[in-house]
Amino acid sequence: MTVGQQRAWDRHWAELGSEITELPEGPLDVESWFGRSAPVVLEIGSGMGETTAQLVAAQPDVNYLAVEVYKPGLAQLMLRAEKLEVSNLRLLRGDAIVLLREHVEPGSLDEVRIYFPDPWPKKRHHKRRLVQPGSVELITSRLRPGGVLHLATDWENYAEQMRAVCEAESQLSNRYADEPGGWAPRPDWRPVTKFENRAHDEGREIHDLIYERV
Repeated sequence: MTVGQQRAWDRHWAELGSEITELPEGPLDVESWFGRSAPVVLEIGSGMGETTAQLVAAQPDVNYLAVEVYKPGLAQLMLRAEKLEVSNLRLLRGDAIVLLREHVEPGSLDEVRIYFPDPWPKKRHHKRRLVQPGSVELITSRLRPGGVLHLATDWENYAEQMRAVCEAESQLSNRYADEPGGWAPRPDWRPVTKFENRAHDEGREIHDLIYERV
């Protein structure tokens, strides 16, 4: 980590973060951790926090959980959040599937966001992709009725896989099923990152998918 990231970690991790492997057994007590009851948004894979910090700042009325395995990324997110003076962010380091399976109650999430997950572009690595039937079934079970699953990727093949997996999940309904291909219009509120700009420069189209739990 950089010096600044390490300082942010030392200042904020004890209050704002937790290792998933160190969570007590049973459901995560989100209300106690945030000190309030509010809609819960879970972002899986917050990366370096470029988008996440802005999303958190734009939604002060939600309790925002960011899950990431990369320690410098979480430290950078805390740095960004500190500059934006947000108070509605908590961070979890580790495997999001373990978190969902062991520490999130069914029907307790208002939204799950997965933006630009690792595409594992080689065909032999596709099984490592996050968006698979089992993970989507688990995520869906943790959403409340009417809750939202929002996916975005710049890899055409992965976008098609995401759509096929979500369409096969009986408890999900595509909010934009009537749009061409079922793709959602790009939300104005999702910040454009440098990675997204690079994808545009390299000729890759961004695909958003937005599903609701029925």
